[in-house]
Amino acid sequence: MPGPTPNVDGDASPDDTDDGVRIDMISGARMEGLTGMEKIRLILDGVRDGNIVILEEGLSPDEESKLIEVTMTEISPDDFTGIEIETYPKAETTDQSFLDKLIGRKSAQKLTVIGPANRIETLHKDENLISTLVSRK
Repeated sequence: MPGPTPNVDGDASPDDTDDGVRIDMISGARMEGLTGMEKIRLILDGVRDGNIVILEEGLSPDEESKLIEVTMTEISPDDFTGIEIETYPKAETTDQSFLDKLIGRKSAQKLTVIGPANRIETLHKDENLISTLVSRK
C-alpha cells in the first residue's frame, strides 16, 4: 500500500492518510529557528488536523504555558476539543550552568508528545516510558 502523497513542502497531506493516524516527529533543529508563537502554531495546526506531534526537544516552560493558553482559546465543542500533552524530563547533564544548578532551573524538555484530546489517552507515564492509546477518530 503506497504511503501518503507529499505536498509541495514535502509533507504528507492529511487528506491522503487514508484512515490511519499521522505522527509528526519534529526535530530540535527544525524548532530551533522558530519563535515561541511559531512553535505553538506549528504544533496546534498539526493537532487540529488530528495528528500526533512529537517534539524531540520539547518546549520551555513558558512556551508550554502559552501553548495551553492558546489551546484554551481555540476549543470549540464541534471543532476542536483541546490537546493531551506528556513530556519526559530531560536527564541531568553536566553542561548545565552553575547558575542554573544553583537556582534549580532545568533546561529544555527531552521529548514531548502532543495530540488531540479526543484521540489520545495516556495509559502510563514514568521517567522511561510514555504509553498512549490513540483512536482513529
